[in-house]
Amino acid sequence: MSTVTLITKIHNNYQRKLVKRNLKSTIKGLKVELKICEVTSRGWIQIDVSGEDEKVALRHLAREIGLCPTNLENVERFSTTRGYLTALNKSDREVYVDIGVFSPQVVDAAISLSHMQAQLVDGRKVALRKLIELFGFCENLPLTIKILGVDRKKPHVEAMLSEKQISQYRNWTRSLLDRLVVLKGSFYDVKLALKIAECNRDVVGIETLGLLEYAVVCKLGTDAAGLIPKIGRRLRNASFSVFSPRKILEFLGEDSMS
Repeated sequence: MSTVTLITKIHNNYQRKLVKRNLKSTIKGLKVELKICEVTSRGWIQIDVSGEDEKVALRHLAREIGLCPTNLENVERFSTTRGYLTALNKSDREVYVDIGVFSPQVVDAAISLSHMQAQLVDGRKVALRKLIELFGFCENLPLTIKILGVDRKKPHVEAMLSEKQISQYRNWTRSLLDRLVVLKGSFYDVKLALKIAECNRDVVGIETLGLLEYAVVCKLGTDAAGLIPKIGRRLRNASFSVFSPRKILEFLGEDSMS
């Protein structure tokens, strides 16, 4: 039997059930048993994996969902990993990403303001608060990052946004379509909320960002922020943020993301 920590966070028992259901679907056809054995203080899901196809299941879970390093010794320089934004009010010089390092102590990856400026706004001296507002950064937003350095003595992890993450933001901006990011909900819940609120005519589709994180793609001319009061009452445990290409292009100039 192996115990691993998934790169997925949950915040209540309902989400625990959603993840359990998703895991069963993920390993369908394999001779293996999965059991959620613990949820860490920061919401990371630890599972026990056992059975004839244990090794195959572990590789599949690592590929499809991702596994936390758990220990700083397992974090490698220049590796790419996923994590969740955390402690956004802690500093005005860097943002922190929880990458699932909690043994022997919690260590978040830090992305400096200078890296954010270089990657998101062509090096312009934009304040961190403004970047957070422009790109819809919020607590528990999933991000893919690249590890630049690991100091195991301090301890400290330095990172930057991955090329995959930057490409996503470029593509989102070029599309000119607003996106409403919905955190801590299931695909079914989001889809049902849109249907009940009669918002389907305003939506192109729903993009998956994680097991419990989605981006609702709005039709051209639809304001994503306007959907929040309509579907928010149906998604009481969810949190929302808005990605608006129009606001980004107006702030930076229309040729900035070309």
